[in-house]
Amino acid sequence: MNTAAAPPRVIAVVGPTAAGKSDLGVALARHLGGEVVNADSMQLYQGMDIGTAKLTAVERRGVPHHLLDIWDVTETASVAEYQRLARAEIDRLLAQGRTPVLVGGSGLYVRGALDALEFPGTDPAVRARLEAELAEHGSGALHARLAAADPDAARVILPSNGRRVVRALEVIEITGRPFTANLPGPQAVYDTLQIGVDVARPELDERIARRVDRMWEAGLVDEVRGLERSGLRSGRTASRALGYQQVLAALAGECTDEEARAETVRATKRFARRQDSWFRRDPRVHWLSGGADRGAALTAHALELVEQAVTA
Repeated sequence: MNTAAAPPRVIAVVGPTAAGKSDLGVALARHLGGEVVNADSMQLYQGMDIGTAKLTAVERRGVPHHLLDIWDVTETASVAEYQRLARAEIDRLLAQGRTPVLVGGSGLYVRGALDALEFPGTDPAVRARLEAELAEHGSGALHARLAAADPDAARVILPSNGRRVVRALEVIEITGRPFTANLPGPQAVYDTLQIGVDVARPELDERIARRVDRMWEAGLVDEVRGLERSGLRSGRTASRALGYQQVLAALAGECTDEEARAETVRATKRFARRQDSWFRRDPRVHWLSGGADRGAALTAHALELVEQAVTA
């Protein structure tokens, strides 16, 4: 029997921010008769368009995109809920004979969609105590505690992301194990080809700086003002998004606009390094160069990987 009659059932395009994942995802979906499923945690939020580099309708080139704009900015993100939604979309597309192309740089969301992960429950008392400590001492102090208890988790969770730091410490306390120990080795739910977009650090840093400049020019500050009126400041997840957090600080008079822009560049560069570190640890990711002028070549090489998976 020929077991190589069909391509991988799911394609995932991963890697750091500004590497070119979104454009590659669209190109692959067009070639493979697929549709894109978003795996960027902040693109799930309604109205957070400029600061998340969400593709416009024109840039999507007619390819349907799913799991964009599904949460209000006041809603707290949940990886477990995302897992449920993403698998429902993937299963629906597979049933229709369409190729799901999962695109995003939120590592835990990608794994939640594709791998057999079960997320520990919550303990209201533990959560309340940790959140009280967060309010009193700040996320930096709790992140230092996390670094001592689980260095691997501390490396991939931003010190400024108090909500995720609290969740990691909560899981450690509930389970008695490091947060990362609750993420078992790869156990795929779907036959998946994971493609990582690799851009050399100096070029990626330049792209990030240019992207932030374009965001400011495109009206990020006005976007944040509008979202502030819709409750952005009270959103425990959305208010911490890169760019949005910094603009909110500027609007509150805590820094200047230029300082907010510069801090957004610095924070995004740090985040891109954490993303890269996360995906590099997964041996299933096939890395392709996404350097300058690699658009058509990147797509061609990605399609070659798909063909190799078909004939393997």
